[in-house]
Amino acid sequence: MSLKVYRGRTLARSQALQLLFQAEATDSPLERVLEGDFLISKGPLDPYALELCRGAYEHIDRIDCALRSVAKNWDLTRMPGADRNLLRIAVYEMRFLTDEEVSDAIVINEAVELAKAYGTDQSASFVNGVLGKIARSEELPGEDLYQELLAEDRAREEAQAAEAAAKVAVAQAEAGVLAEDADAAEAVEADSVEE
Repeated sequence: MSLKVYRGRTLARSQALQLLFQAEATDSPLERVLEGDFLISKGPLDPYALELCRGAYEHIDRIDCALRSVAKNWDLTRMPGADRNLLRIAVYEMRFLTDEEVSDAIVINEAVELAKAYGTDQSASFVNGVLGKIARSEELPGEDLYQELLAEDRAREEAQAAEAAAKVAVAQAEAGVLAEDADAAEAVEADSVEE
């Protein structure tokens, strides 16, 4: 692995990549990975690494929509895990991290170096191409896809809520019928006792 990966912000980006990769590989929420015995190649954990991995994880749906939009011939699941998570971190740093003054060119250069260290032989050029398309876009690509996914999620949640409400109504109606039957039975029993 290149010595460049072990310095400054590059080290932080490397650590963030390793943490996101672990969360994805273990199918665990990032916070669970951070609470457990996570592995990083060189420590201690840099605060900037935490900021990057938490931010990328928080915005992962929007970032993935952007990646799908610019990497049209590449399904996210077909990308190597290191490339996918490296791209997520870089897109977060380029488009969501507003309090840092890091140019897109620096983020892309750093991502390419990390792709050389962690990825396949084609990773560096692939990462460079995808991030270059995002850098050339004024707005984050894939926003229309993201809005469609949000609408689908809302519709699914509304359907689930309606289904749950219907089940509650049926249960309440059955309970009401049972209560009415019990009241009627008590009335019949009271009538027969009086006679």
